[in-house]
Amino acid sequence: MKAHTKKLLIAVVFTICLGTFAKADLAKRVDAIISQSSLKNVQFSVRIVKADSGRTIYSHNAREPLVPASNMKIIITAAALKFLGPDYNYKTKVGLCGDTLVVIGSGDPLLGDKTTDAKYGREDGWIFEDIIAALKRHGVTTIKDIIVDSGVFDDRRVHPNWPKKELNRSYACEVSGLNFNGNCIEITAKNVGSRVAIFIEPQTVFIKLVNKVIPISKGKSTVGSYRNRRLNTIVVHGKCKSKVGPFAVAIERPAAFFGFLLAENLAKAGIKAKGELIEKAVLDDCNVTVLAEYNTPIADCLARCNKDSFGLAAEGLFKTIAANASLANKDGSWAGGRQVISQYLSKLGIGRSQFYIDDGSGLSRQNKLSANTIAKVLSDVYNGRDWPLYKASLAVGGVDGTIAKYFKEEKYKGRVCGKTGYMEGVRAFSGVCTTAAGDYIFSILANKTNGKTRSAVHNIAEAIIDDAAM
Repeated sequence: MKAHTKKLLIAVVFTICLGTFAKADLAKRVDAIISQSSLKNVQFSVRIVKADSGRTIYSHNAREPLVPASNMKIIITAAALKFLGPDYNYKTKVGLCGDTLVVIGSGDPLLGDKTTDAKYGREDGWIFEDIIAALKRHGVTTIKDIIVDSGVFDDRRVHPNWPKKELNRSYACEVSGLNFNGNCIEITAKNVGSRVAIFIEPQTVFIKLVNKVIPISKGKSTVGSYRNRRLNTIVVHGKCKSKVGPFAVAIERPAAFFGFLLAENLAKAGIKAKGELIEKAVLDDCNVTVLAEYNTPIADCLARCNKDSFGLAAEGLFKTIAANASLANKDGSWAGGRQVISQYLSKLGIGRSQFYIDDGSGLSRQNKLSANTIAKVLSDVYNGRDWPLYKASLAVGGVDGTIAKYFKEEKYKGRVCGKTGYMEGVRAFSGVCTTAAGDYIFSILANKTNGKTRSAVHNIAEAIIDDAAM
């Protein structure tokens, strides 16, 4: 054997050995992190893979299904890209059917979303001003009825497995084929001396507030709300020293909420509505003259879902997948979305024992995912054409989203992209680490967690980058 050939073989063997040692070193570090005495009761499911080859770098109970919290959004957004496509746009249409004004919802979860509007420089109430301007351009000064059509989704707006006591929270808002302003109002309480005044935004008589907040001069302000048995009657209670809020509160019947706000704004602009506000399907024989169309690209939905963990974006995508799979493109439902998404996971070779899909946001504790499931889904997207779009939707460590205040050290900043998950007893973090040795996909799920778990989860992500730099 020639000398240069021997040197080449030695170099190859040496490289392989270095890779083996690196893998073993990372495994030891991760084992040390999750086996700390302070975490002895925590259940972990972890998988780390080399993104380009799919080679497993580390695995711990990787096929064990656990409650994923908001890591469920990874599955939903990946499925949305697959079944809807990167060029998908939500299209909300406003038009006239004779002398009736119609609004046809598309399930857009970001219509009137403050974060999205701020991104595009749109002022509060812009959509109503635009509709009014469109009507005036067509010389319309009077309309009969206002019809709001939310039929792209079914009318099951509240998931049966969401916590009943949390349904007035923004993250548990109703899901409709016509959404607006995150299907919430914002409440502010202000102490004005002998009483506490309550303000809502947007201002509307669609919501009735019962003010039970008392003024105080000392102590801590605590103001909350709960629903009355009457539709959209919200009791605001607590005590207020100066000012509390604004804080978001979910409303009921979002499509009617939008229609009511539209009617109020039309009246202010001098356009009379002589009939009724009706929530129903616009019939096919109604020849609608479209006045305006409002589009939201799927990229915005993915980013609000993954970077900001916006639950309505996840649920909207979930039901849109179902509606898109139906022949009529109607009646999007949790049951329909569950079926399509479960089939997608099965086609990736993931056993049914490793997942159960219940909702899109991860609010339901019936959801179950294994680290292997999430890693395989991320690998599927990574190896497809839409990875740059999907990666851009993830939160970036030390930069933005739910991990903006973490991974701020220079060696980690901008190199950890992922989706967090949190609820009582649950921590989750999955995504991709960019290292000198290439990209690593990781998924870390933890149940029965305690106060030390988040640090442990973040330490695993940092260990991936540290190990690759050695």
